[in-house]
Amino acid sequence: MGDHDDLRKFISDLAVVHGRVVLSSGREADWYVDLRRVTLHHRAAPLVGRVLRDLTADWEYDAVGGLTLGADPVAGAMLHAAAESDRPLDAFVVRKAGKAHGLQRRIEGPDVAGRRVLAVEDTSTTGGSVLTAVEALREAGAEIVGVAVIVDRGAGDAVRAAGLPYRAAYTLADLGLVA
Repeated sequence: MGDHDDLRKFISDLAVVHGRVVLSSGREADWYVDLRRVTLHHRAAPLVGRVLRDLTADWEYDAVGGLTLGADPVAGAMLHAAAESDRPLDAFVVRKAGKAHGLQRRIEGPDVAGRRVLAVEDTSTTGGSVLTAVEALREAGAEIVGVAVIVDRGAGDAVRAAGLPYRAAYTLADLGLVA
């Protein structure tokens, strides 16, 4: 099996949790995809980086990140995957709100002003988190080339309506889940 199939197996085996949950969007579901069980796993995280890099290989960007917390391990995995390639990549973290102390930065890591960046998220239902990150990135002077997620729970239309290209490594159908 290749990276894409291997990562899908990790997601199915480790991340899909059945039972009633309330999503960050406020919607209720009978199952949850807890991707931190995958993005923070010693064998799965490298796959996350390679799969997302492959998914977006035709987009030109030199930094990756998104709204903390879902995007952080995704960006880190992509940063490490890029370190093994001829296409270097920086990572950044977008805070939900600016800090009131220190440098008072909302975006941590290398400066994104004037850079082409990719906004990422582990999974997205409404697009709210990633679009919040996009807004902060634009305010900081970044050029957003697109949005990529590991698992799409339905955010594609909202992200595309905001004028951004959108890609997902897996859909709910790919994982055998019904929305």
